[in-house]
Amino acid sequence: MPLLLFTGCDFVSSQTTPESTPESTTLPPNTLYFSEPIETSKVHSAEDFDFRVETVVEGLKFPWAMAFIPDGRVLITERDGTLRMVENGVLREEPLGGVPEVVARGQGGLLDVHLHPQYEENGWIYLSYSKEGEGGWTTSFIRAQLDGYALVNHEEIYTGNVNSRLGFHFGSRFAFDGEGYLYFSIGDRGEQDTAQDLTVSNGSLFRLHDDGRVPEDNPFVGKEGLDEIYAYGLRNIQGLATDPETGIVWSNFHGPRGGDELNIHNKPGANYGWPVITYGINYNGTPITDITEKEGMEQPVWYWVPSIAPSGMTFVSSDRYPGWKGSILNGALSFQLLSRVEVDGEQFVAEERIVEGIGRIRDVREAPDGYIYIANESDGTIARLVPVSN
Repeated sequence: MPLLLFTGCDFVSSQTTPESTPESTTLPPNTLYFSEPIETSKVHSAEDFDFRVETVVEGLKFPWAMAFIPDGRVLITERDGTLRMVENGVLREEPLGGVPEVVARGQGGLLDVHLHPQYEENGWIYLSYSKEGEGGWTTSFIRAQLDGYALVNHEEIYTGNVNSRLGFHFGSRFAFDGEGYLYFSIGDRGEQDTAQDLTVSNGSLFRLHDDGRVPEDNPFVGKEGLDEIYAYGLRNIQGLATDPETGIVWSNFHGPRGGDELNIHNKPGANYGWPVITYGINYNGTPITDITEKEGMEQPVWYWVPSIAPSGMTFVSSDRYPGWKGSILNGALSFQLLSRVEVDGEQFVAEERIVEGIGRIRDVREAPDGYIYIANESDGTIARLVPVSN
């Protein structure tokens, strides 16, 4: 299938690959992205160490995701359709150009931003957003490159095949596994039964080559179902992250009232059960189903009851956080905290909740400087966690 290149909203078919490269250099290891904080919090306590929360960016409007460019710049998506850049530690007033037209309604908008693992060689930046289609909106996934302060050389990677006027469950997150395959998700769009329908894009996790081609070993190639689907039965993935030790992709998703899940994606074609099995109930208190397990359907590694509304997630690999290496950090919207989940292989070990009441944490990323950064949509800030020496 040919790739689609577009400028603004005009698409033309093309088989070519852009030749431009990123205008950037790599910072020396552990060089800070921000030299001085705007504001520093009181000391917070975790089980393994004390730390402060340092605000490094402010003045954002519903920040959704962050991507840390190796040269020290930072990209931040705002849900209204704006892509912002931090340069030399300062948020530029003017947004970046070349962003596709976004439908910012309901839970939709400009969503995730993610760098190609070989960004320094190819300059690819991946974006997801809600897009207008015939009869409604869907989630679209593209990649582009930076030329100055604008995106150029856009390529469409994938667009969902269901358009709906329901403003729910767009999914959106990206991750690359250890073999270089690209993963991303679309939620059930508020139509829960579609998550079990392999002919539609709803409620699924997708796996493609970095340029949008379908891998020949995807589980539904040559079978009934969309070739792009890797796993299904997923209500609304809001966090994707790759275990740096194993290269396996993990996710969290929003359950209904209770039943948020943490899942590992190491089984091609796996069915995660939504809405046939769930640990949650309807928002009005009525049951969705009377079962939480069924043969042929995966159990979560961990689930949350009541719901914390997990969002962006990251694995901790940095030496800056004693005792946290290998843990999964999940932002939480409804409980307004960070959930640190300790795992041993594929098994849940323990959960620790920190910075409770800090605000709705939409994204969590470990940057190349080794610090954990959080995007707080409640106050429109980006902050980093800085351990305090004893």
